Amino acid sequence: MSDSEVSAAPPARSLLADLSLPAIVAGFVTVLVGFTSSAAIVFQAAQAAGATPAQLASWMWALGLGMGLTCIVLSLRYRVPVVTAWSTPGAAMLTAGAAGLDMAQATGAFVVSALLIALVGFSGVFERLISRIPVSIASGMLAGVLLRFGLDAFVALESQFGLAIAMIAAYLLMRRWQPRYAVVATLLVGVAIAMARGLLDLGTVPLQFAQPVWVTPVFTLNALVSVALPLFLVTMASQNVPGVAVIRASGYQVPISPVIGWTGAVNLVLAPFGAFALNLAAITAAICMGREAHEDPARRYVAAVSAGVFYCVVGVFGATVAAVFAAFPHELIVVIAGLALLGTIGNGLAAALSDAHEREAALLTFLVTASGITLFGIKSAFWGLVAGAIALLLRARR
Repeated sequence: MSDSEVSAAPPARSLLADLSLPAIVAGFVTVLVGFTSSAAIVFQAAQAAGATPAQLASWMWALGLGMGLTCIVLSLRYRVPVVTAWSTPGAAMLTAGAAGLDMAQATGAFVVSALLIALVGFSGVFERLISRIPVSIASGMLAGVLLRFGLDAFVALESQFGLAIAMIAAYLLMRRWQPRYAVVATLLVGVAIAMARGLLDLGTVPLQFAQPVWVTPVFTLNALVSVALPLFLVTMASQNVPGVAVIRASGYQVPISPVIGWTGAVNLVLAPFGAFALNLAAITAAICMGREAHEDPARRYVAAVSAGVFYCVVGVFGATVAAVFAAFPHELIVVIAGLALLGTIGNGLAAALSDAHEREAALLTFLVTASGITLFGIKSAFWGLVAGAIALLLRARR
């Protein structure tokens, strides 16, 4: 079965029959990369909203539980790797937009934003708009989003040559002899070297459970204008649009309307506990959708389910998991992420450039996305899609 032949129809096999070690490791790497790359921004957003330490722990509980449940339930429902995440651009926006608001007002804004996401999802409006994006453009955007991760895997040679070169060598050797376990072996080699060199110390990590803290939402016009609407727009444009594009560029078909709708609905329930915005993942989703998760595309949903389980653990243990992930060397994380995404980057470029009539537009999408520009608070993935769409429209008119 090729990637392009994957559908949303559930296979006859059970989850236990489809379970595999590479998929579980891919799920762990997904959570490792997703958490370590943006947790600091979420902490800053919570502090900007005036969160106490207990409320900050509640944020992690709500976000971890929300991401975990949506990953598990949606992936099992459609037998497709559906990976969700918190809105990193939304968190960055909160660091400025939530200043001057108290937690109750900020929570009211989270509720309104989640309600809007659920409405545009279940109504089908978002799916009708996103279905117009050609595969070549979506693939160019996917390759552009992931390019930085592929480059960073080799940039790490400058700061931690021994660790990085050993992991790269392990990956290449395993791709030759046991390709299914290439990422597994690479991660184990990286952890072993980091521990041997004193770069990974887990001895001082405390065991702490997170406790949910309810905040009664207060709805104000100021919070609606300065937080709720920007949070909704940024989450849809910078997160859900690329998230859907990644799913389709990876060859999967899944009903987008209920998926987006349920992320908004879960977000709505957990918003009073600190879940500011949940959405489809893009970068971390690609890890679960690539060949490293499993050679059979129909069995890669297990990676997303595994990621959901690990996200639930993140939510339950809160500060403990934060400390564990923070203990991993930065170079180990970027190398394992870059190597795990090599196949997806290659497939994205191949699909983007395969159609000669759309090649220029797809290349423009790739370059704009890879540039990393941010305009009006919206990141480059969205502008890459806009650039590619304009190029296609102009070519069609000519």
